[in-house]
Amino acid sequence: MGMQTGAHIVWDWNGTLFHDNDAIIGATNAAFAELGLTPITLEQYRALYCVPVPKFYERLMGRLPTDAEWQVMDATFQRHYSAQMGRCGLADGVAELLAGWRSAGRSQSILSMYGHEELVPLVRAFGIETHFIRVDGRTGPSGGSKAEHMVRHLAELAEAGVEPGRTVVIGDAADDAVAARGVGAGAVLYTGGSHSRASLEGVGVPVVDTLGEAVGVAERLVGVKS
Repeated sequence: MGMQTGAHIVWDWNGTLFHDNDAIIGATNAAFAELGLTPITLEQYRALYCVPVPKFYERLMGRLPTDAEWQVMDATFQRHYSAQMGRCGLADGVAELLAGWRSAGRSQSILSMYGHEELVPLVRAFGIETHFIRVDGRTGPSGGSKAEHMVRHLAELAEAGVEPGRTVVIGDAADDAVAARGVGAGAVLYTGGSHSRASLEGVGVPVVDTLGEAVGVAERLVGVKS
């Protein structure tokens, strides 16, 4: 694949390319029910969600879950999420955006905290796998931060000629911007996923309401013309 411009997008998956809000809320409330907590709405979730996830549970419970509680909640969440995600699809316009970026001779990848073994077949099933030079999901236990994974992801991408200074991370969480900053990449945050606009605007990077806008901002950040 020719990379005339050298511009690269690292896409987040859950809540960004994959519009899975309904499955996330359903699975979160199933996990809460295990501990007798009351269910929450999408608005409450967006206002309070943070990583690492036990910290999010602390905001709702008034204390950190014990290790045993966390394991029960995490296992319940994963089980319910897997059962409900089949009803979820790609965010609006994703296929066209990915094809457009690629046909302009630019590269893109996915870095997700969703398990790698589950992520790869899902991306393939949506028929978009060929648009990416790398698809990396989480390996190891859930609940960590994205920054450490981003360092490894960009080290792998460097072998394909991708430079951090010509790279923009597009995601729906403050964690995406923090991970980008840690490697010297740009970031654009999208309000269609797990965070409220208010919580995203505190991060100090551009915040947009559609992925089309996100790609437009990414083009400006790396100085390429659409």
